[in-house]
Amino acid sequence: MKIINKIPGPILIFMGALSLSFGGLIVKSFEGATLWQILFWRSIFFSLTILAFLIITYKKKVFNSFYLSGLPGFIGGVVLSFGFCGYVYAMSNTSVANTNFIISLQILFLAIFGYLFLKEKISTITLVSIILAITGVTLMVGNDLRPGNLSGNLAAFTMPITFAVLIMIVRKFPTVDRIPAQFVAGVSSCLIGLSVCIYYSHNLMVSPNDIFLGFLAGFFQVGFGFIFITIGARSTPSAMVGVIMLSESVLGPFWAFLFAGERASLFALIGGAIILFAVLLQFSSLLLSNKKEKIIN
Repeated sequence: MKIINKIPGPILIFMGALSLSFGGLIVKSFEGATLWQILFWRSIFFSLTILAFLIITYKKKVFNSFYLSGLPGFIGGVVLSFGFCGYVYAMSNTSVANTNFIISLQILFLAIFGYLFLKEKISTITLVSIILAITGVTLMVGNDLRPGNLSGNLAAFTMPITFAVLIMIVRKFPTVDRIPAQFVAGVSSCLIGLSVCIYYSHNLMVSPNDIFLGFLAGFFQVGFGFIFITIGARSTPSAMVGVIMLSESVLGPFWAFLFAGERASLFALIGGAIILFAVLLQFSSLLLSNKKEKIIN
């Protein structure tokens, strides 16, 4: 925990985006599990990962960490669980391109919520980065966008909105650990996945391969991903979080090309390059601000 806290916030955000970027590759590797079964198994291993992290961090005071997280942490966790479920529903009821495009709009929600609720000013560099990033995302998925199912498209909006709400809570109370909120999110989404499986008479047992992939998703992808993001967001402006998080949109297709042989279109490559440039702009502005602080001090 002490080592992680020493890492600059924006770097932690990028590490979180890096972990989350393997999501598409992992989901495509499942053999026969339904999306709700995937949600159930991923949520179990996600919850256990967060619980293990809390035990290592707080030891005998682990229950006290939930108390200190308070009502805002509990609400943030429950809200985020709806985002997890909305993502799963969207993946089965609208196109992947639609889902990814709508989720990428988290950059706007973070910037707007940060300005309205936290009075965070958006720097010129960040504003330029936001415009570049949205342009890049549009180029990446624009050709694949479809009208799709209205309910699926609406469900996809739950992910960027609930993620933005969680980041607002983290930013509002930066000295309070919100990792317990991740455990609440994991348990809540696990119970929802369990309920849906029972309702549709789906067997919870899947193949050993799919259980292992559920472990990878819960432990590595969302487990470490959200730990890094939650801690990094304490010291990173909301709009900057949104820009850096879009590196996930670039890295995801890269892993699909590297490990699954999926080839990206020319427009996708150009869009990805623009997003990477926007992310690099944010890191350059961070380096410049750090240099100015050192000169002043």
